Amino acid sequence: MKQQLPSPASPLRIGTRGSPLALAQARETRGRLMQAFDLPETAFEIVVITTTGDRVQDRPLKAIGGKGLFTKEIEEDLLSKAIDIAVHSMKDMPVQQPEGLVLDCFLPREDVRDAFISSRVARLTELMPGAVVGTSSLRRRAQILHRRPDLQVAEFRGNVQTRLKKLEQGVADCTFLAMAGLNRLGYDDVPRTAISPEDMLPAVAQGAIGIERRADDVGVAAMLEAIHDGETGYRLTAERAFLATLEGSCETPIAGLAVLHEDHLHLRGEILRPDGSEAHAGEEHGPLEDAAAIGRALAERLRALAGPDFFDWSA
Repeated sequence: MKQQLPSPASPLRIGTRGSPLALAQARETRGRLMQAFDLPETAFEIVVITTTGDRVQDRPLKAIGGKGLFTKEIEEDLLSKAIDIAVHSMKDMPVQQPEGLVLDCFLPREDVRDAFISSRVARLTELMPGAVVGTSSLRRRAQILHRRPDLQVAEFRGNVQTRLKKLEQGVADCTFLAMAGLNRLGYDDVPRTAISPEDMLPAVAQGAIGIERRADDVGVAAMLEAIHDGETGYRLTAERAFLATLEGSCETPIAGLAVLHEDHLHLRGEILRPDGSEAHAGEEHGPLEDAAAIGRALAERLRALAGPDFFDWSA
């Protein structure tokens, strides 16, 4: 069957959140499809969708439902055919897919590291006791307090621009952002220090863009196959299997990063209590085709190390 490519008369509708970073990711997706199929920009339409996570900015994500708040409305529009594909930051994606949707296209992964942002000091170790760190990430909060229990952590919701503005206003002494987001936005002038994954393991799937589609849309599936990055796919398979195995019963700070060495995959993971008082880390490796099994094995090993009550603890 001949593939039906989008045209200016019937453009491919790309659903996305409306933040500058989300739009940059949608434009990157559009650009890769344009190049792969020699299509004009007019063959695509970027559709901005406001999610619950975007609307509710005055409470922590944990208090209003977690990661799915950034995807629910977008996925509803995808299922109703209001859009044809959805572009997501993979670290925001729940591990369970709604029935009828598939997430199997990933763009080449950007820098996975966290960035320490401050105009006052260059790194976390230089902060004075009692200094305030602004972050909305449960994972970063726990990692910071595990390393520096003498610091204070303030809730820091909002997009990249909002958080940088809060920092300028003195709401906190520093914050953390993903290097990938800063790079995609071209924010080269933001004072930052990239943190090695050996010092601070990033969020699962950090730096990766995923493109979601309807399971029965054969034409879109063929198009997305042309821009899918296989290496990123293997890495996220392991990381998301690790996350899925751990998140079955509760929400807890989780970090994970998979890297490839030729035909083998190496996965490192970490779980922490929200107050940073306890942490467990480990690693697993094996052939690429066992990526999901590697993720599950590491999750089970860390769960055993943590004990039965670790995941039931709440701050």
